[in-house]
This record gives sequence, C-alpha cells and structure tokens, in this order.
Amino acid sequence: MLNKSIKFLIENKLVAVLLLALFVGWGIVNAPFNWDTGILPSDPVAVDAIPDIGENQQIVFTKWQGRSPQDIEDQITYPLTTSLLGIPGVKTIRSSSMFGFSSIYIIFEEDVEFYWTRSRILEKLNSLPSGLLPNDVNPALGPDATGLGQIYWYTLEGRDKDGNVTGGWDLQELRSIQDYYVKYGLASASGVSEVASIGGYVQEYQIDVDPEKMRQYNIGLSAVVKAVKESNQDIGVQTLEMNQAEYLVRGLGYIKSIADLEDAVVTSENFTSIRIKDIANVHLGPQTRRGILDKEGAEVVGGVVVARYGANPLEVITNVKNQIAEISSGLPSKVLSDGRTSQVTIVPFYDRTELIQETLFTLKEALTLEILITILVIIVMVFNLRASILISGLLPVAILMVFITMKLFNVDANIVALSGIAIAIGTMVDVGVILAENMIRHLEDEKLRFRESGIEYTTNEIIYNATAEVSGAILTAVLTTIISFIPVFTMVGAEGKLFRPLAFTKTMALSASLVIALFLIPPFAAFLFRKSNLKGSSKYVINGLLIILGAVAIFYGSWLGLILIAFGIVSLLNIRDFITAKRANLINILISTIAIVFLLAEYWRPLGFDRSIIMNLIFVSLICFGLLGVFTVFQRYYGRILRWALHNRLLFLIIPSTVLILGVLIMRNTGKEFMPALNEGSFLLMPTSLPHAGVEENKRVLQQLDMAVASIPEIETVVGKSGRTESALDPAPLSMYENMIQYKSEYMRNSDGERQRYRVNDDGLFVLKNEKFIINPNNKINEGTNYDAAQLQTTATRNELIADNDGEYYRNWRPEINSPDDIWNEIVKVTKFPGITSAPKLQPIETRLVMLQTGMRAPMGIKVKGPDLKSIETFGLQLETILKEVEGVKKQAVFADRIVGKPYLLIDIKRDQLARYGISIMDVQEVLQVAVGGMPLTQTVEGRERYGVRVRYPRELRANPEDLRNIYVPVQNGSQVPLGDLVTIRYEQGPQVIKSEDTFLIGYVLFDKLDGFAEVNVVENAQSLIEQKIDSGDLLVPEGISYRFTGTYENQLRAEKTLAIVVPMALIVIFLILYFQFKSVSTSLMVFTGIAVAFAGGFIMIWLYGQDWFFNFNLFGENLRTLFNMKTINLSVAVWVGFIALFGIATDDGVVMATYLTQTFDRENPNDMKGIRHATLEAAGKRIRPCLMTTVTTILALLPVLTSTGKGSDIMIPMAIPIFGGMIIDITSYFLVPVLFSWKKEYQLKRASK
Repeated sequence: MLNKSIKFLIENKLVAVLLLALFVGWGIVNAPFNWDTGILPSDPVAVDAIPDIGENQQIVFTKWQGRSPQDIEDQITYPLTTSLLGIPGVKTIRSSSMFGFSSIYIIFEEDVEFYWTRSRILEKLNSLPSGLLPNDVNPALGPDATGLGQIYWYTLEGRDKDGNVTGGWDLQELRSIQDYYVKYGLASASGVSEVASIGGYVQEYQIDVDPEKMRQYNIGLSAVVKAVKESNQDIGVQTLEMNQAEYLVRGLGYIKSIADLEDAVVTSENFTSIRIKDIANVHLGPQTRRGILDKEGAEVVGGVVVARYGANPLEVITNVKNQIAEISSGLPSKVLSDGRTSQVTIVPFYDRTELIQETLFTLKEALTLEILITILVIIVMVFNLRASILISGLLPVAILMVFITMKLFNVDANIVALSGIAIAIGTMVDVGVILAENMIRHLEDEKLRFRESGIEYTTNEIIYNATAEVSGAILTAVLTTIISFIPVFTMVGAEGKLFRPLAFTKTMALSASLVIALFLIPPFAAFLFRKSNLKGSSKYVINGLLIILGAVAIFYGSWLGLILIAFGIVSLLNIRDFITAKRANLINILISTIAIVFLLAEYWRPLGFDRSIIMNLIFVSLICFGLLGVFTVFQRYYGRILRWALHNRLLFLIIPSTVLILGVLIMRNTGKEFMPALNEGSFLLMPTSLPHAGVEENKRVLQQLDMAVASIPEIETVVGKSGRTESALDPAPLSMYENMIQYKSEYMRNSDGERQRYRVNDDGLFVLKNEKFIINPNNKINEGTNYDAAQLQTTATRNELIADNDGEYYRNWRPEINSPDDIWNEIVKVTKFPGITSAPKLQPIETRLVMLQTGMRAPMGIKVKGPDLKSIETFGLQLETILKEVEGVKKQAVFADRIVGKPYLLIDIKRDQLARYGISIMDVQEVLQVAVGGMPLTQTVEGRERYGVRVRYPRELRANPEDLRNIYVPVQNGSQVPLGDLVTIRYEQGPQVIKSEDTFLIGYVLFDKLDGFAEVNVVENAQSLIEQKIDSGDLLVPEGISYRFTGTYENQLRAEKTLAIVVPMALIVIFLILYFQFKSVSTSLMVFTGIAVAFAGGFIMIWLYGQDWFFNFNLFGENLRTLFNMKTINLSVAVWVGFIALFGIATDDGVVMATYLTQTFDRENPNDMKGIRHATLEAAGKRIRPCLMTTVTTILALLPVLTSTGKGSDIMIPMAIPIFGGMIIDITSYFLVPVLFSWKKEYQLKRASK
C-alpha cells in the first residue's frame, strides 16, 4: 500500500503539487508568527510565552467588611472549607483569611474538566445549609481564569495630544473613570474574564455626625440611618394618559449631591425640622482602601485585564488594544490652568505581547538559522544542488504542517511546544538525506539504472525503485523516534503540562517529515532529475529572466539578487560550453554556500551585534567549515580507523566503556532542579513590610522603593502595588509589595520588536532627530572628539534616534551590565531599606504560578502545620535561624511568616454594666461600628455611577483609645454613658493572615538558593541539617507540629518519580522496535549500545559546561564560554526531555548502519574471517555518509540554539546540550555497531566450524 501510494504520486505529479500547495497555504493560515497572509485568511494557533503549568483550581471569594482574620477564619473560611471538601475530584483546599475577606483555593485533579468544576462548586454553594454563614455574607466563585490570566496591566494618566504627561486629575476622578467606564469597556473585549481596579480612592458620601448635637436634640443613630435611607428613593408609578398620549411617570428621589443629603429630614416637631446638616457634616471622601498603586514615586490609578481560561492570550491582548483604541477618544478631558488640554489616557506598564513576540522571535530565529545551517551541510556533503533543494524544502513545509496539527488539536504555541520542532530538525533532515542519497546512487550507478534485459529505467522508475528500497528503513527509523517519545505523553502535573505539547510538536514534525519524504519528495525528485528537453532558445530565455530578476532585486535593495545573476551567468556559460556541467554544478554549490554563510553571519551574529558583519562572517565560516572539514577528514579516514578497530576490538572497546562509566558517574553527581527559569524580560520585587505598618506607611515605603529602582539606567519603568486589586485572583495584604519592574532590552528595538540600527556620525556619536548627539558608552568614540554640552543628550528613546540600516545598534545597558542577573543585583543594592524584608529573585508569570500552586511567594520553602498560630510561628522562626546556616541558601532571602504580629485593639464589653444601664450589646456595637469604621447606609445612583453613603463619627473623636472611651452611648431615659464605663480596651497581637490547608493551620518559611547551586541539593542540605539539629536536641519539634519542604521542589520530586518510569519505558519501547526490525536480540543490543554511549556523551557535555576551564578563552575578542552560554547545568525535566530526544536520533544512525550490515551479510554470506571483516568494511563505508550527515546537521543546527540569548533560550539550551554532547560522542557508534556485528559473525563462524 505504501509503495503503491508512492508510485501513484510519482506518476501523477499534479496531485503532489496540489498537496504541497494545500499544506503550505493551510500552514501559513495557522502560523503563530503574525505573518501577513495576503489574500489568505488568518487563523493562527493560540500563542503564549510559556504553557500554563498551574494547578487545576477554582477560587471561592467571600467579603465580610471590617472583620478580622480570626472572625473570617472561624465563621467563613472553616465552615466553607469543610463543606467544599466533599466535591468530587477535589485534591486539596488551600485558604487564606485576611482582613475583610476569605479566599479559598479548591485544587482539583488534573483530569477534571475546568468548567465542570465550576458548576459543581456553584451547586455546593447554592445548597449550603442555612445558618452556616453569617447573615448578608455571600460567597462568590472567582473569575474563570488561571494564574497566567493577568496579561495586561495599565494606569490611567492625564496626557496631552503628544503623549506628554500633564496630570490635572484627582485620584478619585481617575478611579471613578476606571470603575464605571474603562473597566466595562475593556471587559467587553472577546476573551476577557474580568478587569480589576487598583489604586486611587473610591468616592463616597460621608456623614460625620456630631454626638453632642444628637444628644441635645435627643436623636438616636437609628433616626439618622432611617432619614438617609428614606431620602434616597426613586419610584415608578406606571403611566398617565393625556390628550391620547401615554406618559411614563417617575418619582425622582435619588441623592445627587451633598445638598440633597444635608437637607434630609431626621425628625420634625411643631413644623420645625431637624435636618442632617444640623447634626452632622456631610462631605465627599475616600472609602477605606486595601490596595495602593504607585508609578515611580507617584500614586496612580490602574487596572489589570485577566484573560479567560483557554483563550488565546495574544488574541485577547489584541482585542483589548482594539477596545482601548475605540474607547480612548471618549474618555474625559479638561483644560488645565496653563492652557494645556489633559486627556485621560490608558498607559500600559505590563503587556504580555512583548514577551510573547520576543519569545516567538527567538524561536523563529533559531528555526531559521537551523534551516540555513542544514541547507549548508546538505549542499556541502551531498554535493548535488538539486538534491539539496529537495531536502531543504522538506523542513519549512514540515514545520507548516505542524502548525496545522497544532490548530486542529488545540495545542498552544509557546517556547516549550515549539522547541519540539527545534530539537527534531536533525531527525527530520535524516529522512530526506537517506532518501536523496539513495536516489543519487540509483541515478549514478550503471547497475541500478538498467534492467536485467539492458533496457534503461525511466526517471520515474529509478526514483520509485530508490524510494521503495529505503522506505521500510525510513519508516522504521522515524517510528522508532516517534514511539520513543510516547512515554512523555504519560507525564502528569506541571511537567506534563510543560512537555506534552513539546512531545506533540516533535511527533507531528517527524510525522510531517515522513509524509513529505515518502510522498512529496519522490514526485518532485522525478521532475528535477528528469532529462531536460528544453531547447537552447528556451534555456537562454529562462536564464535571461533569472539575470533580470536579480537586477530588479538589487535595485530594490536586496543583495540576494546577486545570487540569481550568478546562477544565470553560470548556466549561460554551461550552455555555451565554456564550462562543463560538472564544473557548473561545483560553481553553483560554491555560490549557494557563500550566500548561506553570509546569511548566517547577518542574522545569527554569534559575536554580537556590536561586531562588524565581516568579523561575524569569518567566525561563522570558521565554525561551519571547520566542523565540516573535521567530519570530511573523518569520513575519508573512516575505513582505516574501522579496520584498526576490527583488528583491535578489545582495545577499541575501552573507549566507549570509559565514556559510559564517566557518564554514569557524572549523572550520579549532577545537581537537580525542576525547570530552568524563563527570562520574562521583567522582575517582580516582592518584599514585605512589618505587620503593624498602616496604609500611609506602606504607601511611603512603596514610593521609596519605586523611586530607588527607577534610578537605575537599565530600568524602563517600575510600578509598585501594595495590597490587592479588586479581584479574587489577588489575595494580598497591605504589607505585601509587588513592584513590577520592566527593564530595557539589551539593544534598542523598533516598533516591531526587532533590533534596529541607528545613524551614527563620523565621530561615533548617535545622531538624534533634534540634531543633537548622544554618547553611548558601549561605542568607540574617536579621539579628540569635542562637542558643546548643549549639543549632547544623556539618554534617548527610539523615537528620538534615526533608523539607519548602515548605522550601529544602540545598546541600552551600561558596559558593566552583561545579563539580567546584573540588573537584579543593582535592584537589590538600591532597595535595602529598614522595615522591609529582602525578596527572592522573581518574575511576574513565574511568581503567579508559584503563589497559586503553593500559596507562598517564593519557589522554595517549608510548610509548617500546627494546632495554633503561635506555635507555628515560633517553630518557623527556629527553622529560619537554621536555614541561614545551610550551604547554598541565600541568607538574606530566608524569612519565616510573622503570623501573630498584627496589633489588635480589643474592646471587651462589660455585660454587668450593660445590665445596670439597660443597654443591649447591639446598641454598644452599633456605636462602635459608626465611631470607628462607619456604617454603610445606602448607595446613590448617578447615571451609571454608584457611590456609597456612610455615617460615622468625626476623626477627632476616634483617633486613639482615649477618644473612644469618651464616646457616649445613649440610654433609654435620654441620658448618655461614656463608652469607657461599659467596655475594657486592651492591646493584643493577632494574625494578619490565617492560612490553612484542608482545614489545618499552616505557616511558611521562605528561602532561596545562591547562584550556582542546584535546587534539590540545597533542599537536601537543609533537610539534612534540620534532621541533625533534631537528633542532637538543638531543635525540638513541639507536639502537633509537622513540616515539609514545598515549592517547585515538590514538582521536582513528582517529576523524578515520573521520569523513573518514563525514561526506562522509552528505552524499552526503542528496544522492542529494534527487535521487531531485526528479529534478533543481539543486533538490537548492538544498536542499543549506541544509545548508551550517546547518553553518556550528553552527561559529559553537561559536566564540561559546568567547568570554568572548558572553552575559557577568547576568539576574536569574545569569550567562548560566554558565547555558548556555558554555566552549571542542573538535571531538570528539560534536560531529560533532551535525552529522550537524543535516544531517538542516536537510534536512527544505529538502525541505518545495522540494516545495511544485515543486508550486506545476507547478500554476500561471507564464510571466513577475512570475508566477514571485508563485508563489514564495505557495508559501513557505504552508509557512513548519511550517518555523518545526520550527526553534522544535528550538531551544527544546534549551535544557534546554544548561542541564543533571547527570551525563551533559557529553556531551549538545557534541552539542546545533551543532544549536542550525545551526538558528538555518538560518532563512536559508527565503529561500535560494525565492530560488535563483525565480532558476532566471527563468533558464529567459529562455533559453526567446531
């Protein structure tokens, strides 16, 4: 069936052309790179920076204004948690009780559907027994979003038409615009789950009652409450008909102004009214707030857009931006006193788009460079331009086919998913190489071109015979790699969410390459390799057109036109017989090679964008041609080396045995971590203040932090948040700061997010549009350069610089800043303030995932469970002291929760005194509520806006405990009693936040690791030291207290257990496939030895990467360790996925070698030792070129990945290192398999001769 399909397509090439057009067109439509599809529709794959690895969880959020965390825990969180535990599929419930609200996180098993969990929770909430919760308390289900949902943060600012900041808006004005216009406008964008507000002041009407006047007029608080409520009512009284017309009748009575409230009648006697203004002062003021937003030292109003679960983040952000463009013109504006017009403007300060685009750009760049390098290798090693075009065309088409399948199966495009394509390049090319090499052999070999009768096969028949001969081997080799990756699909939890998409894309990439190789390459090969029937005149016309097209391309600024002209000239020289066809092919290959190397130098720029194109060209040429030269020499001397190995088997086998032993030893001593962190291009500074700090103190510290960070030249913007947004996704106390820091990209980028060159004058200074100049310390300035100070600027934006493709790249970082880690160290230096804790190095997405997964704000920590909060805190503080002694722990980042540190003012009512005066507890509590927090009475309706009305005592009557004691409580006979006679006021320390898990109280001890230490090693060191302290008696674990390490360490433990099954499963599956292919255990084991050696090679490369001496020298002024991002690499899930990919690639070479050895021995059937070794040499010699091409392609194609520094490279590099190292060492398998195969045959011969 397979061969029939191949034959059909060779004979019906139009079908193949139509299939190719379908795959290319459909792939372009679904491509995630935001391409201009022209007349084609655009339906891209959903795109994000990284996969959402958060838990499958829902949030139940409950407000109870003014209540302490203890009240919230006892009366809301605990009863709700016990009720929700019974929902099917619940894994655990984590909760936080804070001032005024409860937040419960219900974590479900991974296989439970997201929206099904929401319906089950709603069912449970609707069927809660009466009396379970306090009156007027209504738990609500949080937004249908995840931790990665916060995709777009913005502020509202007054700006002029040129975008300059003007101000002129009060914080309450901006908050009203945000709450009633912007919020609803953006919430209507498709894919948005919610828009939450933060910062500024929520306006309300405040009635400050005068208790002395109320006493004089004998008016109680209840009368004021009744008066306010009754003065804020509209009614509808149906209709009225007049003169045959129907009128709708409304009775207007809503409060519209302060005067309306002031004139509300409280009581009346003898036609004399006592109005509210007679006993109170009415004014507009701010509601109590639990969230502050600050931008570089100035308080601002803003919001966050949360994307719905399952929505395409990039598409949602685009929708939000379109909505912003639509509503912006309708936002309020005012004329300031200086005559400028200030328009409220939505200004983003965190936009996930940039991270997504930069991540995709990094990957697109890596894939492009891999394809270019692959083409170069194929051209040089195949030495046939037509075959090179066929093989090279396989890659882009296969990648487009992957996009089609991603869209069909709803797999999001992100750095991890698309890396599956990057690590599959070697195997994808291998398919085309084997097929094309066999086609060329059939076309050139006289024996294969003719039938036994002497009649020559047609080109179609030759191509078919060549394809049919290797189709089985190709199918087996690719299926081996595909099936070996199937165990990755069995991963669960965070590692499953990370790498199942990668396994999918790699599988689809290999499947697509198989389809193209077997069904599309043969018909196109039959067309390209056919004997030309073109007349001489037609050839002249075609080549003339090539030269004209090249000239047009040069005219429009593309140097690639030179290649077309060169091809045309060479072809014309060949037609005129000035050069032979063989010489023409050689010249065309030379032209193509030079062009590709130049393209690599232009787009790869391994030495950096600050180096000239010539330097990069020389470096790229050295690397590419150097490696190709080494492998060419290797191919030439392969036969001699193999002959020596066959005669000195035991001596040769010492080499792979040593490699294997070294690999095992290194594996046992390599550090472990869950996943390398993705560089998001931004930091999240999350210190905490002391629990007793109030709103104004937190605001002051927050502003100081922002101003300090903003002073760093590499920082683009910093916005700090204290407390929480109006969202269930953000349960943060006021003492928790979140400073979102966006740092500048290393090089200035244009509006498309790509590096841009800018104009430089002859002295090396950048020229600005205002005709001034800027000195960049990274650029060389000519000696003796002298400019007036008025001509120079110290900083510049991209709008001020002049784009010039012949200019220089503008580096935003100072010369001493070489990485984001250096920027973080600068941030740490300037944020050492008294009264706040240090903070671990965090990033926005990473932190959201960690917080929602573990409940803490650090990737590493200890979870302490206990019977009460005080004992949990005490034990946590002891652990904090011990952790600071642990090797590898960053001392300043260790912090135990100060759980019981919030000052409480407890007002204890004397019940005997109440009985004496005939006062109820409700009377006293009502006075207290009004006196301190105020009592919310009603809500005004002012168009679309709603504002609360609150009654309370003036601030001067409630400023301290002594003032509270002097508040009078009315009694029945009209007299009043001081509150101090009825209550006892005392101080006490209590919890700021109460955290629990499955109803058990918990606290956290946070810590972080030093650079260069592995996460798992640090945790194991901490565990060991704590156990030592317990054994020695230095640490006593109180009764009822338990502790365990949590954070990403838990993910690592689970991943280790999964990998302990997955990796052996992958090896077993590979072995079974090999057995079914060769029907021999011994042959399968021989191929398997190649996997073992490659496996060891991967670990040797990981070890070398961590050695300071390895590649620690300069070439063209660039340190090679820095160039190849060499540092300590820990064993993570990413590294193991790289190893699983390596198994498949290493197997391919062994399968090809063993298959041809088997075929040769079956054909020649040698019957002596000399014949066996000769057959081994012959078989191995004929298959060394395709095997070497696989190795060379894989190694060279991974070089751009290893040198990549863009967003996403942090995850791609650990996956690439084991493949790179394994394929270098895998060269030994080119000798190992033949040597073992020959040894087996010689042994069988000896046994047969006995």
